[in-house]
Amino acid sequence: MAPFQRVAIHRSPKYKHNGMKSYVWAMSKYGFNSTKPGPYFQAKVFSQQGKFGRVGGRVRTHYALRKRIDDSDAQVHTASDATDGGSTAVPSDAQSGEVTAEDIQNDSLYLCPVGIGTPEQKLYLDFDTGSSDLWVWSTELPQTILSQANAKNQQVPFDASKSSTFKELGGATWKISYGDSSFASGDVGTDTIDLGGLKVEGQAIELAKELSQQFVQGNGSGLLGLAFSSINTVSPTPQKTPVDNMIDQKDITQQLFTAYLGSWRDTDEPDKGESFYTFGYIDQDTMTAAGATEPNYADVDNSQGFWQVQSTRAVVAGKTIDRSGNTSIMDTGTTLCLVDDTLVEAVYAAIPGAKYDQNNQGYVFPSNTTADQLPEITLAIGDNQVAFQKEDLGFADAGNNMVYGSIQSRGSMNMDIYGDAVLKAIYAIFDMNNGSPRFGWIQRKETSQNTAVPPAS
Repeated sequence: MAPFQRVAIHRSPKYKHNGMKSYVWAMSKYGFNSTKPGPYFQAKVFSQQGKFGRVGGRVRTHYALRKRIDDSDAQVHTASDATDGGSTAVPSDAQSGEVTAEDIQNDSLYLCPVGIGTPEQKLYLDFDTGSSDLWVWSTELPQTILSQANAKNQQVPFDASKSSTFKELGGATWKISYGDSSFASGDVGTDTIDLGGLKVEGQAIELAKELSQQFVQGNGSGLLGLAFSSINTVSPTPQKTPVDNMIDQKDITQQLFTAYLGSWRDTDEPDKGESFYTFGYIDQDTMTAAGATEPNYADVDNSQGFWQVQSTRAVVAGKTIDRSGNTSIMDTGTTLCLVDDTLVEAVYAAIPGAKYDQNNQGYVFPSNTTADQLPEITLAIGDNQVAFQKEDLGFADAGNNMVYGSIQSRGSMNMDIYGDAVLKAIYAIFDMNNGSPRFGWIQRKETSQNTAVPPAS
């Protein structure tokens, strides 16, 4: 067996920090509604459809992310909207429009090289602990889409016909769809994948035959899901994730993978350096650089297919906020940190000049804010507190000399999403632990900075 190596994380050359677009992506992915006014909202849309699609039959409802066109469509959502996912019922002809590829961006800030097939074809994929499909651009896509593929943006289709180890999985299909009408779908085969020298045989590869423009205009060649296999979308039989296959094939002695996500700042601090994933082992050099001997651990509730942990307390500027019963999902596929309104309001009340900006649908603060003006924030992960890095609190330029914050409202959801904004503060360990999963973490050293302003993009 080849020695395992770190799987290097590359920054997507196309990604640009945009606060509202990242927030809208999260709204679409998780289907939540905002509790404050803004351009985007989840709407309960009524449609009438008869047999064979004819109008005049049964009335059906569905939820869709919509964009406000004029002020008459503005909504202020309250906690009472949480019923039915916090959605607002509007007729299908209301003054609102569809969410387009220009309104939203795929949150693929980080991409990782993965070898697929024999001989190997290298594709750059988004590693996402918030989903469980391994899907790729493929040569089965229409030529109109393939012609938009950009090698500079690391959009390279997989050609199954050139792999001697590829096998079709007869009758299997897959589809991922989000509330903004974005989707990817296709058929399925199995092949060998290579993750940093670790080869997994018979891995389900979901080949895209259709992609909506939101995905076409995204980054990389697809996604590698690292949540639990129970939420894989392959039909009629869900397929195993690479990690589950590694365990079944006894490719790894430690049933875990780790993520070390870099900050957007260049730094010479000893525990920063190259971003990476590992599979089957914990990188001891990273633990030593962080000054740790053992990780902190929290039990994981995977009943919904996610890496979900207890997070029942937070501290903002010395004030403890009780969050009894609260849980959080550890999600590398989301850039922001999404928490309940009480905590969000406490964070920005502690920053001079911070406010809610309806046009940006999020909280912003002055771009000349210095690090010593930002509050100390800690968030519980299990029984321990992780310190949020001040350097990561400013996410993107919001215009008018303001910065879009990386901590925002989870809206009508009853759970937090701890995306990259939190995960960059720690060395994260996703441990399957023989069927009793747990999440491990080590606090990293924060870079000393005079400002919290993110780079221009």
